Amino acid sequence: MVTRMTEQAGRTGLEVTVANVSKTFATGAADPVTALSDVSFALPPGTFLSVVGPSGCGKSTLLRSIAGLEEPSAGEILLGGEPPRRRVKQFEIGMAFQDPALLPWRTVQKNIAYALELARKPKDPALIQSYIDLVGLTGFEKARPAQLSGGMRQRVSIARALVRHPLLLLLDEPFGALDELMRQNLNVELQRIWMRERITTVMVTHSVSEAVFLSDLVIVMSPRPGRILTTIPVPFPRGRDPGLVDTKPFVDLCADVSRALRGESQ
Repeated sequence: MVTRMTEQAGRTGLEVTVANVSKTFATGAADPVTALSDVSFALPPGTFLSVVGPSGCGKSTLLRSIAGLEEPSAGEILLGGEPPRRRVKQFEIGMAFQDPALLPWRTVQKNIAYALELARKPKDPALIQSYIDLVGLTGFEKARPAQLSGGMRQRVSIARALVRHPLLLLLDEPFGALDELMRQNLNVELQRIWMRERITTVMVTHSVSEAVFLSDLVIVMSPRPGRILTTIPVPFPRGRDPGLVDTKPFVDLCADVSRALRGESQ
């Protein structure tokens, strides 16, 4: 059964439908490994969803399946009614991962331009500059990755993911390697960027507070094989002030997510 989330007005992007998806990997051992088991949900366009769960529960496998990088063993994934690989061919999916994977010999400008090159789109300097400005890297256009901090490299990665105007943004632990203060600062920045773009976003994270601060919805997954334990809506209006994390409603909601992760009833 597909759980259909409540649609919100004024959103853009792709509808994401995950219907009864399971994924099993052959490991060469006697028994294959089942990463996902009967996962179903549906997101209206423009939703920001975070997926949390214990290590090894299939979160990244789910994200890679939505991206068309893995084929489900059972079930179906549709993005705006079409298979993921078709959306990939149309360059409608942007991705950013924990490793920014920037080309070390290219400047910030040219790393972002690379996304346009792959899509055979014109390297519009004004467009590239607008995304440099959007992620707060004005003045670093000619810098190479080795000259940037970890947080700045992640900003380049996000700008590169967005410059082609995707309809779906996929984030796999984008700030997982950063210290807590930098992570909190970039959560605020990512919210600001998302509020301008308003595209459907699915993020995998181990941080409960990050998930609650950024998302409209949080999916909590079980240990492997990954199943959806619960879906928790986030009621806080946009834009969210950094001080929100110190309020009782925020702390209480984080506690609800943490209890769900431990398998405790709400």
